[in-house]
Amino acid sequence: MFGYYLLHVLAFMAGAFLIATAVLAAVRSFVLPRNESVLLNNWTFMGIRFLFTELAAKRKTYARRDRIMALYAPLSLVSLPVVWLALTSFGYILIFWALGEESWTQCYRLSSSALLTLGAENAESVWISAFSYSEAGLGLLLITLLISYLPTIYQAFSRRELVVSRLELRAGTNRSAPDLIAWLNRSGSLQDDRQQWERWEEWFVEIEETHTSLPILSFFRSPQPGRSWVTAASIILDTAALIISTVDQPADPHLQLCFKAGCLSVNRVSRFFDQQAEAEAPRITEDEEPIEHPDQRTFFAAFKQLGDLGLPLKEDREKAWQQYDELRSRYTGAIDYLAKLTMSPDLNVLGQ
Repeated sequence: MFGYYLLHVLAFMAGAFLIATAVLAAVRSFVLPRNESVLLNNWTFMGIRFLFTELAAKRKTYARRDRIMALYAPLSLVSLPVVWLALTSFGYILIFWALGEESWTQCYRLSSSALLTLGAENAESVWISAFSYSEAGLGLLLITLLISYLPTIYQAFSRRELVVSRLELRAGTNRSAPDLIAWLNRSGSLQDDRQQWERWEEWFVEIEETHTSLPILSFFRSPQPGRSWVTAASIILDTAALIISTVDQPADPHLQLCFKAGCLSVNRVSRFFDQQAEAEAPRITEDEEPIEHPDQRTFFAAFKQLGDLGLPLKEDREKAWQQYDELRSRYTGAIDYLAKLTMSPDLNVLGQ
C-alpha cells in the first residue's frame, strides 16, 4: 500500500515538474527581458535544424538551399507552443492519474479536453476538475504568449532588414567595404557622417538585444537570397576598420563608437550560442620572411582602389595592413561563426 501511494506522489511531482518546465520555458523565451538559453527550446530548434540541414545539403545551389532554410526559423517558432502544450498535457496526465483516475485513457481524454478547452470530458472529483480548469488556463496562456509576441518578433526583423537593404544600395552589388567607402566619399560624408554611423551603431545595439533575447531571430533569413544581416554587419565593421587603418584623416569618434558597438554585438551574439570564435591571424616574427596571404593581397587591392578614388591614404601601407588586421581580429571570429551558423552568403567585404 505504501508503494502504491509513493508511486502516485512521484507521478504527481513528475507531472508538476513537466508543467513548470513548459511554463518557465515560455516565460523565459518571451517575457523575461534578458538573454537566457532555454534547454527545452534548444532541443526543439536543434532537432528541426538537423532535418533542415539534411534537406538543404542535397541541394546543389545556394539559392535552393536558401529557399529551404528560409522555412527553418518560422517553423521552429511555431513548433515551440506545440512542444510546450505536449509537455503540459503529459504532465497533467500524470497528475490526473496521481489524483485517483485509474484509466490512462481517461486521463489522456481529460488532459486533451482541458488543454484544448473542449470541455467534452467530465471529471470524477473536485480536485481533478480544479486541475483540469488550470490546464485549460495554461493552454490558453502558452498559445497567447506566442501569438502576442509574433508582432514584436517581426517588427524587430523588419527594422533589421531595413538597414540590410539600405546598406546594399550603398555598398553596391558586390557588397564590399571599398564600394561603401566610395559611396561615402561621393556623398561628401566620409569625414563627417555622424548620422550614418549613429544609425548603424543603434542597429548593432538592437541586434545584440533582440538576437540574444529572441535567438530565433538570428535564423530568420532576408527576403533576398543574397542578403544577410551577418554579411551586413561584416561590411559595416570592415568599412570602419578600413577607414581607421587606411584613410589619412582625423579620428571620427562616431565611427569608432559604431565599430566598438559592432564588435561587442557580434561577439555577444556569437557567445550566446556557446561558441568562442577566435580568429588566429598569422603573425610574423623577426626571424621569418613576410608571407603574403590572401587577406593581405585583398587588402592591398582595396588600398589601391581607395587611392584611385583620390582619398588621402596613410603613407606606410604595411603598417596600415597591420592595424587593419588587428582591428579585424576583434570581430572576424564571431562573424565567421555566425555566417556558418546562419548559412549566410559568402562574405566578400573587401571585394575582389
